[in-house]
Amino acid sequence: MRHRLGKSSIGAILAAAVLVAPLAVTGTAYADHGGQNEVRKLVEAVKGSNVKKHLRVLDAFAKFTGGTRVDGSRGFELSKDYVAGLLRLAGYKVTVQNFEFQSEEYKTKPTLERVSPNPKVYPFGLDWIPALGSADGTFTAPVQPVDVVIPPGPTPNSSSSGCEAADFAGFTAGNFALIQRGTCNFSVKVANAKAAGAAGVVLFNEGQPGRDEVDLRPDLGGQADIPVVFTSFYEGRDLASTPGATVKIAFSGETEIKTYPSFNVLAETRKGRTDNVVVLGGHLDSVEDGPGINDNGAGVGALLEVALRMATTKPANAVRFAFWGGEEFGLLGAQHYVNSLTEQERANIGLYLNYDMIASPNYIYSIYDGDNSDGVGSGPGPEGSAQIEKDFEAFYTSRKLAFRGTDFDGRSDYGPFIEVGIPSGGLFTGAEQRKTAAEAALFGGTAGMRYDPCYHQGCDDIKNISDTALDVNADAIATLAGLYAFDAAKLDSVHVAGKPHQTAPAATARTARQHEMPAAAAS
Repeated sequence: MRHRLGKSSIGAILAAAVLVAPLAVTGTAYADHGGQNEVRKLVEAVKGSNVKKHLRVLDAFAKFTGGTRVDGSRGFELSKDYVAGLLRLAGYKVTVQNFEFQSEEYKTKPTLERVSPNPKVYPFGLDWIPALGSADGTFTAPVQPVDVVIPPGPTPNSSSSGCEAADFAGFTAGNFALIQRGTCNFSVKVANAKAAGAAGVVLFNEGQPGRDEVDLRPDLGGQADIPVVFTSFYEGRDLASTPGATVKIAFSGETEIKTYPSFNVLAETRKGRTDNVVVLGGHLDSVEDGPGINDNGAGVGALLEVALRMATTKPANAVRFAFWGGEEFGLLGAQHYVNSLTEQERANIGLYLNYDMIASPNYIYSIYDGDNSDGVGSGPGPEGSAQIEKDFEAFYTSRKLAFRGTDFDGRSDYGPFIEVGIPSGGLFTGAEQRKTAAEAALFGGTAGMRYDPCYHQGCDDIKNISDTALDVNADAIATLAGLYAFDAAKLDSVHVAGKPHQTAPAATARTARQHEMPAAAAS
């Protein structure tokens, strides 16, 4: 249901803001000693329960304005007004940086759903995508497995599902063929299915580690006259194990260009040296399909709480809190901001700390791998990033909590900062990937389940939060904010004030998480 935000609803939200706002003016004024005492007081002042209050407000903005806080929506505009309003009230120098962008999108959103038994909608882009060359239209038919191997074989290409005409012996014409990845090209599987009378094809990933999610887009090598989609192994297994499953596919490849207004909210302390600024940020927008409370209301709420508690302090280094627009379309707000800076303004940034998805329900505590000690992915961050990672590790170690590294893979707003050589770091509790058994042993939770089961979906609301992870990570954010703000010498160990940054050897690629398709592949 689409809700209208009436006067009574606005009044309730403003009342919530009034309840939260006094946090900005009731803190203790800390002396500028540059010591641990200031950090300790800040951490003690930051409470997960107060962060949760901000999340409830953001959730209400989405609930009463169509279920989303995507760029250009009323929910996003209200989120901006809420953050900017509280920070102005707290005494920060607040700037709202406007920008505009365009995005190519499907005119009609593709859908895949199991209509019976037990109806279920599979999230587009997360659980499935159309194959390159799929027919357009709306199609409904029973699903029939074709020589699938579940559980999967031990090595890739253990399955030859659909590679031979004989695999379709006994196939009922008019059904959708459920075919597993492996051995032969997707085009061969689809041609054999068409020859057997299939009304469509549901391809699914084979199932071994690294071949289980929607990590590619099947390329059929030409235009098919039946619908063809590709799902993760888990959705394929689900359909294969559901007797009598009937599926509906609706897809049109017609696209349009949309223009979105957006903005960044920037709030800076009025005290502290400005030639080595501490920048902390997280994206303010959600995807179109949901309220975005873990992704990324959690990061916004924690940053806002830390900012309010720091409002009456006297930091040695100025602190700039950033709330980005356009992240879900490709880190556009952070990129716009970095592009707007002069070389000297970039040199005056000591470091950037990114907080995106810090309270996933099936969480892990992961720290961006500044020194590339994990030896995977994109390599180390710019000089100084290794020290940031060590400082986060010291926090978790002091709490006797497990942690692990996570790659600078370009999927969040640190990307534009890394590209221009600014030391970067941050925290992440996991998105659409699935928790391993080893991680479950370290962090608790459920192995085989996504870190965030509601990632980029309508259920990413106020119930989609781990209060434990939210509280712990709010303290971690406060700890490093205080560490670098109150101790000028500590920040100098990461970046010498005013020194030009050296561009990273290999710029981290940016990923548009909402709209970009995986790479096409023939098999």
